[in-house]
Amino acid sequence: MSLEEFLLEKKSAILKRWFDSILETYPSDTKQFLRTKKDRFENPVAHRISSGIEGIFSQILNDAKVEDASPFLDKVIRIRAVQDFPPSQALAFIFDLKRLVREAVVGDTREGQLSEELWRLEQKIDEMGLLALDIYTKCREEIYELRVNEVKRSVGRLIERANMICGVPEKEEDPEVCSTDNLT
Repeated sequence: MSLEEFLLEKKSAILKRWFDSILETYPSDTKQFLRTKKDRFENPVAHRISSGIEGIFSQILNDAKVEDASPFLDKVIRIRAVQDFPPSQALAFIFDLKRLVREAVVGDTREGQLSEELWRLEQKIDEMGLLALDIYTKCREEIYELRVNEVKRSVGRLIERANMICGVPEKEEDPEVCSTDNLT
């Protein structure tokens, strides 16, 4: 039996343990909510995480290219990128899969025979970790860009209001001096 066949056999147990290890990074009340609510509309975060890790695992089992896992990584990483996790903790879930696979294989009598396949699988997970870092960085850049644009809009509105209070015309032909008394 190959490693992929073995992991396919253990897929549901590994996915459950992987999902639980991700939930362990959340505060207890959030963790409880994510565990108990199963409906994808009541709990879209848990649904996206669950479907994302299932897709990642399937891509690994299907021996697909690392880039093919990108949409599934994106599902999970977009959620983790907007939360208050440092990057190392936000992306640790990918490397947890290596531990979970090793734990599943340890009790198996063919462990020595699977070592080469296990090494290739772990190498693939490491490559996915690098891809995940790229995705995470892109998500964080988008968040910062949104924040900067919001600050620009807010400041622009404040300047418009200040100009209206001060009576500063839009054209520079008739400038009026704005005193701080007019701003209150």
